[in-house]
This record gives sequence, structure tokens and C-alpha cells, in this order.
Amino acid sequence: MAELNVELVSADRKVWSGTARMVSAPAADGEIGILADHSPLLSVLREGDVRVRGAQGEDLEVHVTGGFLSVDSNRVTIVADSVESVPTR
Repeated sequence: MAELNVELVSADRKVWSGTARMVSAPAADGEIGILADHSPLLSVLREGDVRVRGAQGEDLEVHVTGGFLSVDSNRVTIVADSVESVPTR
């Protein structure tokens, strides 16, 4: 099964990088879900939660205040203005 190579960074640090099965993010036009082999995309992010389902089943959920997201050749890059941890529910 194809996987995504994901890098999530904020203005001051690298937050997470690794392989994932799915990424969900708050795009300017609405929530976007990204799976392997997604078509190329560049989108502005609005404030909201970014969710990453890791290739090994681990989950990451963080709150971003804006930024942008790029998808190309199974590589997802998220550059966020700021990133905060989301409390466990």
C-alpha cells in the first residue's frame, strides 16, 4: 500500500515528520482529506485541526492558526503559522 511522506513544521520548529496513511487539514475552502496518490495541490490553511494517521497506526492531532499545505508525488508539506497540541479527548 502506498504511503504519504509528511512533514509538519511551524515558523519556529519541526513538529512532526514521517510516513502516514492519511492527512486531514482545514483548507481555506473546507476540510480536505489526503490519501496516497492524491493529485498535486497547493492550499491556504485556515485555523483548525490537522490530523495525521501514521503508517504504523499512530495518530497526531494539532491545532494550527493558518499557513499552507502542499501535496505532490505522495509528499505532504504543511507549513503552519503556529501549532498547538490538541488535548486528548
